[in-house]
Amino acid sequence: MPVLRPAQEEIMDYPGGRMGISAVPGSGKTWTLSLLAADLIYRGVLKEDQEILIVTLVNSAVDNFYQRISGFVKSSGLLPNIGYRVRTLHGLAHDIVRERPALLGLENNFQIIDDREADFLRSDIAQAWLNSHPDVLDEYFDPEVDESRREWLRREQLPKLIKDIATSFIGHAKDRQLHPDQLKTVLQNLPLPLPLAQMGWEMYANYQRALAYRGAVDFDDLIRLALQALDSDAGLLDRLRRQWPYILEDEAQDSSWLQEQILRTLAGPDGNWVRVGDPNQAIYETFTTANPVYLRNFMSEPGVIRRQLPNSGRSTYSIIRLANYLVEWTQHEHPTSAVRDALQSPPSIEPTPLDDPQPNPPDELSYIHLSLRKFSPAEEVQAIVKSLEQWLPEHNDSTVAVLAPRNQRAFDLVDELRKRQIPYHDGMLRSSSSTRFSAGSLANLLRYLADPQSSSKLATAYKVWRRSDRAEEAAKARLEQNVELLRKIGRVEDFIWPGPQADWLEESGLAQADPETYAQLIEFRQLVRRWQSAILLPVDQIVLTISQDLLSEPPELAIAHKLAVLLRRASTDHPGWHLPELAGELAVIARNERRFLGFSEDDSGFDPDKHRGKVVVATMHKAKGLEWDRVYLMSVNNYDFPSGFIKDVFMSEKRYIRDHLNLEAETLAQLDAALTTNEYEWYQEGQETQHARLEYIRERLRLLYVGITRAKKELIVTWNTGRQGEMQPAVPLVALEAFQGGFEGGDA
Repeated sequence: MPVLRPAQEEIMDYPGGRMGISAVPGSGKTWTLSLLAADLIYRGVLKEDQEILIVTLVNSAVDNFYQRISGFVKSSGLLPNIGYRVRTLHGLAHDIVRERPALLGLENNFQIIDDREADFLRSDIAQAWLNSHPDVLDEYFDPEVDESRREWLRREQLPKLIKDIATSFIGHAKDRQLHPDQLKTVLQNLPLPLPLAQMGWEMYANYQRALAYRGAVDFDDLIRLALQALDSDAGLLDRLRRQWPYILEDEAQDSSWLQEQILRTLAGPDGNWVRVGDPNQAIYETFTTANPVYLRNFMSEPGVIRRQLPNSGRSTYSIIRLANYLVEWTQHEHPTSAVRDALQSPPSIEPTPLDDPQPNPPDELSYIHLSLRKFSPAEEVQAIVKSLEQWLPEHNDSTVAVLAPRNQRAFDLVDELRKRQIPYHDGMLRSSSSTRFSAGSLANLLRYLADPQSSSKLATAYKVWRRSDRAEEAAKARLEQNVELLRKIGRVEDFIWPGPQADWLEESGLAQADPETYAQLIEFRQLVRRWQSAILLPVDQIVLTISQDLLSEPPELAIAHKLAVLLRRASTDHPGWHLPELAGELAVIARNERRFLGFSEDDSGFDPDKHRGKVVVATMHKAKGLEWDRVYLMSVNNYDFPSGFIKDVFMSEKRYIRDHLNLEAETLAQLDAALTTNEYEWYQEGQETQHARLEYIRERLRLLYVGITRAKKELIVTWNTGRQGEMQPAVPLVALEAFQGGFEGGDA
């Protein structure tokens, strides 16, 4: 048996029944839960055909659990891979649904669409709804928005907003196990109309019809149908309860109501169910139906054994003290009293005992730098990069990360690191810089091929082809001059396919005046002719043809092949799509609005130690569960971390919507009103927007806590004034800086 801390020994004494474990960051909860699984197997509590079921959040954790449990089991002299099963919640739901698909109205060969295809469907459905209801949302426009701008908003902004509303509405409806037909009946019988809920229902119904047409379900359906199967088939439930007499759940703070119900049903009223989590690290409410309140309520239920994992060997005492102070300040001093429940204690983070095999790093108070220095967004990036330039040469064997609250801020930093030739890794972002570059470049060329008479798109294609010229000032000046020259061509065909009487290039006089430019344009013309000759090929062949001429680095070419496959699938799934729509799909990836599956480390896990001497750039969300020697937290201002002050701006409240309404939240409030059985409760406009603000403030406090607790030895926190120059340092940062003693960290 490995050396255990006192708190871990208490958990190993688990007698059965229900147990809830509060685990602080860096306390080794995965290690402890794996050891408990191995210990239960060693105790002989299982019959020959039984297994311990371990349920976790992401695929990478599945492998982690298997490896750890296997190691513990082998060290006890038992055979590995026997007596336990590790599943994500979605993987478990899939296993259950596959048991009885006919019972759930599914064919035996039903398909599961991934997030990418589900996003396609919702985008198409949102656009179709907007096309058929172009003026329905006009009542929500700010009165100061004139008609010409409204038309632009309908075309450029509303499709994404409506898609986001559809995504949220569909997720919440499925979490409540509401079928579109049920919801239709409810809405038809209301005393007053609820237009946003009606909109949500219409898109939900269209979405489910699209899934049915494909013989498919999405990930939310899997959860809903799994619970339906357990409720409908007593024999199946009895068999699974016997097969899995012990359920161990990791990351329980990220469970939704429906996910909790599946495990509650499998465990039964008297079953063995252990839940491990940290409500202070619940940071996914904005994106999912998860809520830490479900774990908190479980911990307070009668009969639940309550345990803690308070010891963490990850960070120095000073970083631990800072994280604990954020909790304390939030609970007692946050200026918005309604959110003082965002962070909970106990347990507070405690350092490891003196004889612990994982001692805390040596403490140096000067390793913490909380900067209140005023930076513009560009200046903040420059300050961080300058700091890294000074630090990296003497710390090649250390790990370092820059964590941003949003992907776009991370991209800005990556661009500067690349310019300075500082080694970095950005594979944890929604899409890597190589992916964004490849997708954006190919999208621009597809746009030109879709509109070959456009001189401006031809000029953009030239700029993409000569992108390397931007690295040197003289070449960059020539590039801009040539781009402007191409943009002013009157008839593009006179350049690409000139006749004997009209050759724009020959008439330009460049052959004598600027032979170098002339030679470049001759080469470019040949390339464009080659690309145009491929236009009748399938889209994946077009992409591969272009990429051979445009891209040279092996990673870029590999990405181009994957993008070609993606576009071929999109073309098959959407027969009406042509080059403009397919180019638009690449542009979505280039703008980082959708994760490009196949180039993310979400599913395979991430090991910071494999990137020593490199700057890992990630979002704070993706950094959860990881640790680095030195951590930078950037953009800690009152936009990314609002506190409820009157000047705070909330991402979900669009400037063109009146009264600062959060239409996603208002739509869900109308759904709640439609379902309420209390005749004295009804929808009040704006009330849910205020509630959503408070929930968002809570989540961002927890996100800041997660960011701080990623640091092992050194922590640097900065802020910026935002695009308009009106943002202020986040109130929690000001409080932490005062507590820490006023260090200036901008030049760390």
